[in-house]
Amino acid sequence: MKGQADTIGIAMRRALLGEIEGTCITRAKSGKVPHEYSTIVGIEESVHEILINLKEIVLRSNLYGVRDASIFVRGPRYVTAQDIISPPSVEIVDTTQHIANLTEPIDLCIGLQIKRDRGYRTNPTNNSQDGSYPIDAVSMPIRNANHSIHSCGNGNEKQEILFLEIWTNGSLTPREALYEASRNLIDLFIPFLHAEEGDIRFEENKNRFTLPSFTFQNGFTNLKKNKKEIPLKCIFIDQSELPSRIYI
Repeated sequence: MKGQADTIGIAMRRALLGEIEGTCITRAKSGKVPHEYSTIVGIEESVHEILINLKEIVLRSNLYGVRDASIFVRGPRYVTAQDIISPPSVEIVDTTQHIANLTEPIDLCIGLQIKRDRGYRTNPTNNSQDGSYPIDAVSMPIRNANHSIHSCGNGNEKQEILFLEIWTNGSLTPREALYEASRNLIDLFIPFLHAEEGDIRFEENKNRFTLPSFTFQNGFTNLKKNKKEIPLKCIFIDQSELPSRIYI
């Protein structure tokens, strides 16, 4: 019906971009690496470039927790994602993704950690003495999501058609992403369906309902008592010094 498409489209886009889980490499370890920006004789790429290439590897897994993987190759040769020795629970989507180019007959041994998560998590790039370096985890299989609305019908019977555009990194199909996003949204609303009677109080003599008394005043009173410990924990909107057009 008219007005519902935008409600669904906005919620679905936010769920697609922020709620879908993905699998990625979160750490790499090699004992011959003094620091992240060093170079190794016989390898065309620097250590930093190899870490970036590992970050771009697209993986697929339905299991949670940390999984170990490794790379053991001898040059000269091109090292690709196909050379990653991973557990059976982890699938490499594109085995042709480039990792490094060995130009001399040397051994390349890298230990990897793989984790399933959601969102984007940055890790500190402090130098590691044991040759273990964290990789920024990009657990976001959805690369882009848009929605558009088109009207159809005449007069009061006008309806809307919602179009969803979903781009993924290949670790799942757009249909799978749509299913998971829909399931996550449903799970968010289930607690409201099972709300107890004490959560919402209805007034029989009026055509409205009131929420139980909110503890805002108590919280504000406690704030004034502890304002030295938790400043700005709770302030009124007119105290935030926003432009006047914000209030309109």
